[in-house]
Amino acid sequence: MISPLQCRMARAALGWGVRELAAAAKVATDTVARFERGDDLKQRTIEALQHTFEAAGVAFIDENGGGPGVRLRKRQPKKKS
Repeated sequence: MISPLQCRMARAALGWGVRELAAAAKVATDTVARFERGDDLKQRTIEALQHTFEAAGVAFIDENGGGPGVRLRKRQPKKKS
């Protein structure tokens, strides 16, 4: 599951504000703000945020000694028909 820090980093990578994320994830703007402050949320709400980011091309990097992070996946080239 993503952390509040990863949520902020993912929004920055996509150039999204809190409102854009909330609309895309179908949650309240205050819910996103509460999560990023470190408040506890239901697991399904955090999963909704994570799935929204992943659908937008964000890959989450686990804590592996270097700290958690995010990156944007490479876009696949379009196949010629």
